[in-house]
Amino acid sequence: MAQRAVWLISHESGTPLGGIVKFSRRYPTVEKRAKVFNGASYVPVPEDGPFLKALLFELRLLDDEKDFLESRDSCSHINKTSIYGVPVGGEELWPVVAFLKNGMIYACVPLVEQTLSPRPPLISISGISQGFELLFGVQDFLSSGQKTDSELNTKLSQLSDLLLQTCPFGTLLDANLQNSLDSINSASVTHLQKQPAWKTGTYKGKPQVSISITEKVNSMQYDKQEIADTWQVVGVVTCKCDLEGSMPNVTISLSLPTNGSPLQDILVHPCVTSLDSAILTSSSIDAMDDSAFSGPYKFPLTPPLESFNLCYYTSQNLEEENLDKQEEEEECITHLCKVPVPPILGFYQVKEEEVQLKITVNLKLHESVKNSFEFCEAHIPFYNRGPITHVEYKASFGQLEVFREKSLLVWIIGQKFPKSMEISLSGTITFGAKNHEKQPFDQICIGGTAYLKLHFRILDYTLTGCYVDQHSVQVFASGKPKISTYRKLISSDYYIWNSKAPAPVTYGSLLL
Repeated sequence: MAQRAVWLISHESGTPLGGIVKFSRRYPTVEKRAKVFNGASYVPVPEDGPFLKALLFELRLLDDEKDFLESRDSCSHINKTSIYGVPVGGEELWPVVAFLKNGMIYACVPLVEQTLSPRPPLISISGISQGFELLFGVQDFLSSGQKTDSELNTKLSQLSDLLLQTCPFGTLLDANLQNSLDSINSASVTHLQKQPAWKTGTYKGKPQVSISITEKVNSMQYDKQEIADTWQVVGVVTCKCDLEGSMPNVTISLSLPTNGSPLQDILVHPCVTSLDSAILTSSSIDAMDDSAFSGPYKFPLTPPLESFNLCYYTSQNLEEENLDKQEEEEECITHLCKVPVPPILGFYQVKEEEVQLKITVNLKLHESVKNSFEFCEAHIPFYNRGPITHVEYKASFGQLEVFREKSLLVWIIGQKFPKSMEISLSGTITFGAKNHEKQPFDQICIGGTAYLKLHFRILDYTLTGCYVDQHSVQVFASGKPKISTYRKLISSDYYIWNSKAPAPVTYGSLLL
């Protein structure tokens, strides 16, 4: 959503061109994007003089254009949207948003992020609604309190600086230009620190800081002695700092519990001003030992206005021995869960008998994981087969939904595991004749190669134990901000493969 150009035109009869361009602003970076998106249908934005004459002609505001013109005045050309195609140099510039209000024409050219031939529907062009919002904001700014021409000229002279703040690079951030003017005046009076070039404005309002930690867990479980199960946690810390002042300083600290696994492969946002070298040198490629840096991870920063990702990190299984499930759990308990574990351990087995499949699923929630889900489901797809015609099953917990045409079973586990932390599902599925056009196909899941995929989300929890203590957040700005912190764990690529599969499937093969 961006604008290629903006104009304010005073409609004055009797002048040579029928009007005067009071203000214009072009955005060269957006114009380059328009040339790429529009391709062969691209029409460049003209200079002010030709555009003024062409727009007044299209709006029927030229003094010498009173005759009927089929291309402009026919019944099929009635305009109800204030969006026009303006003829310029033998071509047509479209879309142009324009309207007349109190003798002033407000106009802009939104960016269309696709080809213009054929013309896309107006509702699909998000820049049009943004263009209207921008022009209405300029109109409100000019009309508020304006009584004389000198006051109008003063406000027109302020538009250039205001659009730098409210519409940088053609993208509208705030349509309330008066608020932006007030913040600029306030900054000049109080002699605040110089505004950095990368920061397009300042925040004015109630101070608050919001910090959210989201971890996504990937897992590949095979239940095979010769193939080690793998898992990995990928985390992102997202922040939104609404603080007054041009350069507020904030220090955010990530902490881990005593038995937490050190964070690795940390990438930080450019707004972070300094960092302990030990944070950046912890890599998942290197061997981990007890001397590895385990926090707290302090990030001093000067936050931007918008929401931003403070940092990314990983944490993954460090043991490569071929342990079975029971040994894996005992190992974890012995070392006080020094490394993260798959939150749900699974076993999946498929046996084929003619047109039927017999399946067995066992799932166990690890005792160290919070037993409170926003949702938890197991999706069991069956590829390269006909539609499901009959299902007989027994579930120790939850409900089973059957999507026959999609050859898919969805085991809805719900929001909690039972007290035993273990659940099971067994059943027999019968399939009909194959229909290659309708039934799902997969090049990997052939024969006994099959998988179960878990989908879940746990709020107020992270697998690494990573958290932000509200009292550790330091804010150097006016006012006492409200500090809010959130955590959640989400499954991403969480697969449990058929233990009877003839050959193991690795995560890398899924990406081919």
